[in-house]
Amino acid sequence: MTNVITIATSWVVTGFQWDDGNWPKCAKHGVSKAEIEEVLSGEPTVLADRSNILAEARFNVVGQNAAGRYLFIVFTLRGGNDDRVIRPISARHMHAKEVERYEQHIQR
Repeated sequence: MTNVITIATSWVVTGFQWDDGNWPKCAKHGVSKAEIEEVLSGEPTVLADRSNILAEARFNVVGQNAAGRYLFIVFTLRGGNDDRVIRPISARHMHAKEVERYEQHIQR
């Protein structure tokens, strides 16, 4: 079973890290910075990324924006305990089948 954690209760973060390296990867899927920050600032479902090929820990997030659309976001944490930021790596709107599976999972 994958560990599920909530950002709000597990990590203290001071903001988001955006630059030309990560923003274009998110924007190409039609997701705005505001949507990503909104979802990550709420209480999304956070899963540890299953890929073991990277030295930096990555996390997968599923959450809803204010309009009710589900987003899938990959991010990492940067910095130390006093100045930790979320660095989104990729984000996209979820497909109907993914939303259906997720909603079935959270109803259990």
